[in-house]
Amino acid sequence: MTKTTIDRRLLAGAAAVAALLVTVEPTPAAAQACPAMRKINVGVSVSPPNVVHTSPYVAKALGLFAKRCVEANIIQFEGGLSATAVAAVSRGQAISNITETAIGGGVRAKQIWGLAPRMPQAYVVAESIKTAADLKGKRMSAAGGGVGSLNWRVGREVLKTANLTVDDVQFVSQGTAGRLPGLVTGQIEGVALHPEDVHLAQQQKPGVHPLVVMAELLPNYYFNAYGASDGMIAAERATLVDTIAAMMEANRLMYQDKEKVIPHIVQATEKPKPAVEYALAQLTKNCVWSVNTGVNRQRTEWSIDNAVANGDIEPAKKPSFEQVVDESLAKEAMAKLGGPVTIGNCKE
Repeated sequence: MTKTTIDRRLLAGAAAVAALLVTVEPTPAAAQACPAMRKINVGVSVSPPNVVHTSPYVAKALGLFAKRCVEANIIQFEGGLSATAVAAVSRGQAISNITETAIGGGVRAKQIWGLAPRMPQAYVVAESIKTAADLKGKRMSAAGGGVGSLNWRVGREVLKTANLTVDDVQFVSQGTAGRLPGLVTGQIEGVALHPEDVHLAQQQKPGVHPLVVMAELLPNYYFNAYGASDGMIAAERATLVDTIAAMMEANRLMYQDKEKVIPHIVQATEKPKPAVEYALAQLTKNCVWSVNTGVNRQRTEWSIDNAVANGDIEPAKKPSFEQVVDESLAKEAMAKLGGPVTIGNCKE
């Protein structure tokens, strides 16, 4: 496996974002079976990725892309809602997380597969914060894009439970890698953390604690769906289907063969093995990763309505489910894996 780090400017006028491209050469057997390797850029929302984002890394490391004649470059973005990530999708340069808000704002793209329909994070706060009302006047994270980022949106939802608004606190913009150290050092007093970082935060600074589990506060919020531009769907459909099939197979392995996937997740996330094991247990127990298409009309429509209610989408531009989602590619990918499965209580 070889790794090269590159910088790409994907949005005119936007700051350059350091992107890590991970390249794995196809095995000789895979190369012999393929008339040509089809290249595709697969985005992940965080640099380095959280455990929940590692399905493409597992698919690459285990040869699941290569056996389908796909050569996947994995690109790390500073937030799935960042302008650079959205631009990469809209220009057909990559598949990556795309939201109903971006599509409602005019991005000509569709969600094509749900990596993780349920939210994996907990909102973690300093020891002195006992209720959401205690956040008034405090510093909260806006990691991964500042105003409009996922952390900003999640923080807004937490504030609502105490009848507070974003104007009642100070949101601190930071890189996604700064979330955990920001909380531990006291630079911020509230942040949405993934399970592995909750584990590490409580080890590094006893007293910090989850104020709320996001999947319980927002059970219908659609967390992460891969999307592709309309042009890419039309021109590269077969490649997209095989790419989805590889990642769908990787997701199923997260549940079925944890020992096989853990070393690759540790390498990708750069997190200690105990933290990764803790996160893997939480994510699989709570059915965060999809095992099938990951598409859920109820979640999507709730997320659209929530975005309109929050002013993130203009009411006149509210998209329909069909304008946001093209499930047909994921269904084709699922058929290549033998059809839908149920693993434990997980069916999405």
